[in-house]
Amino acid sequence: MFGWEFPPHNSGGLGVACRGLAKALVDSGVDLNFVLPKQVDLGETPCKMWFADSTPNPSPGSVEVNQLNVLLMPYITSQVYSRYREQLPEMPEEDIPYAGSLYEEVKRYGKLARKVAHRADHDIIHAHDWLSFEAGVEAKRVSGKPLVVHIHATEFDRSGDDVNQCIYDIERKAFHAADRVVAVSNLTKRVLMDRYGVSADKISVVHNGVNEEEYSSVESEQLPESLDRLKRSGYKIVLFAGRITFQKGPDYFVKMAQRVKEYCPEAVFVVSGSGDMEHQMMREVAEHQLSDRFLFAGWLTGKPLRMAYKAADIYIMPSVSEPFGILPLEVMVYNTPVLISKQSGVSEITSHTLKADFWDVDDMANKVIYVLKYPALQHCLTSNGRQEVGKINWSLAGRKCVDIYRQLQCS
Repeated sequence: MFGWEFPPHNSGGLGVACRGLAKALVDSGVDLNFVLPKQVDLGETPCKMWFADSTPNPSPGSVEVNQLNVLLMPYITSQVYSRYREQLPEMPEEDIPYAGSLYEEVKRYGKLARKVAHRADHDIIHAHDWLSFEAGVEAKRVSGKPLVVHIHATEFDRSGDDVNQCIYDIERKAFHAADRVVAVSNLTKRVLMDRYGVSADKISVVHNGVNEEEYSSVESEQLPESLDRLKRSGYKIVLFAGRITFQKGPDYFVKMAQRVKEYCPEAVFVVSGSGDMEHQMMREVAEHQLSDRFLFAGWLTGKPLRMAYKAADIYIMPSVSEPFGILPLEVMVYNTPVLISKQSGVSEITSHTLKADFWDVDDMANKVIYVLKYPALQHCLTSNGRQEVGKINWSLAGRKCVDIYRQLQCS
């Protein structure tokens, strides 16, 4: 299995999904070798880890993390990649561990994958998202084993109609080279059919999930004093968490906040995340005279993020195009209501969430106001949502992938 990131060194949902699926596959009896392009210290992992730029390393904790591991973020742009690469310490060009551009790095991963395919016994190849697709295609070329490509977000999700042709070409080549394509939602399946010409019978939909037992007990964790004081003072917290990019709809969140403030002056809007629209979002907050109601918390992970989930009175995911969206499921574990975009894969499998079109800021605002004003609605969403999310787990996704593997081996 080829991936680009793996927790704790992940910049978004891709790494979370890879770890969740990896654990489920191992629990199902799959002998899994998960391959990353670079050596990083991952601590304890649910499967054997290989690093394409070195020898296999099934033992955790023996590799020092490169301080510029940020170069391998799956959502990094080519421009940002180049800027970070320029910050590397001075050394001969041939000794620099990163290629000159993001695309060259992806191609290099593909070449290294050939060696991995030679050395590792395997029956199936499984590659996640465009950054790992070249590795999967090259591994299949060497071994002739069936290839599964798993798409978590297409270039159309990230960029709208202003797609990067290089990325699109890599995606399309992999979809047509693969023996099976796994899409994280029916929404994504339609994009693959309409935009990439992939036949419907080649695509399997496997929704993501969460494992409740991996999250700390809600009852045992106390809010930090700052958040607790805010709540005791009567403020209501409306949370946005995720990458601040076009895809996630941060501008619609600001427009919604302006309407909510008119009816709920006690509402404060907490933003956890970073991205190329962060400064634009801050400017729009200032232009709408909302600066005294917004708190930009930066990129939160681990316990600080869990505390934000728990403290929020409602979490909003106003994504323009969200192939799936794991964060709402994580938030539901913490007994917090969620409002999600109808243009999301997770909306296909949840009933006890509020839903709105990303562009309908009036509808979003109305639903937020109802939750903040009516405790009975909030209680209904949280209690039923907590029960529902317990059934949306990685074990189900793992079993579906195992079935795909067996079908390919028998064909």
